[in-house]
Amino acid sequence: MKLKQLEGLLGDLQQFSNPKVELEQYPTGPHIASRMLFTAENSYGDITDKVVADFGCGCGTLSAAAALLDASCVIGFDVDPQSLETATLNAEELEVEIDFVQCDVTKLELKGQVVDTVVMNPPFGTRKKGADMEFLSAAMKVASQAVYSLHKTSTREHIKRAALRDFNAKSAEVICELRYDLPKLYKFHKRKEVDIAVDLWRFEPRQN
Repeated sequence: MKLKQLEGLLGDLQQFSNPKVELEQYPTGPHIASRMLFTAENSYGDITDKVVADFGCGCGTLSAAAALLDASCVIGFDVDPQSLETATLNAEELEVEIDFVQCDVTKLELKGQVVDTVVMNPPFGTRKKGADMEFLSAAMKVASQAVYSLHKTSTREHIKRAALRDFNAKSAEVICELRYDLPKLYKFHKRKEVDIAVDLWRFEPRQN
């Protein structure tokens, strides 16, 4: 599937109708989601025929992208039941098969389930300090091949240090810089939209 086709399909998905600020729910736009998964597959071979988990999947945009790129199995995890309802509708609309599980990914224990690749757009930790690190730590325990994650560019050094020192990463590299177009979703947002510089990371877990 070509990148433009993937982006077009993701652009038709429903997003949060009533986003929850405490969960830092922001939609992962089709531009970022398509490039993230397209790069994961075309540069590294981490999606097609792989078991892919989407942590904090929200309305399922990254899950859908993985399914459209022919992952053998896609599982979306989120703590919010309303988001998962929307994600299920999105999967049905695209006619792709995705398993959605309601749970807190930071407390996830996957027994016997082999996940090759984790993809995620985690909370940036602006509401709950350290939320981004909790997601990354959990993902590194679950993925056997790679973790793809979006983090604010301003946290780059901190992320790299923590991944290599604390989360058992064999490698941690920023594979591209993106502009995250943050729409005005919440009352405290003053501007119509804000552009945030984000890094797309690829982490490789050490094989235990």
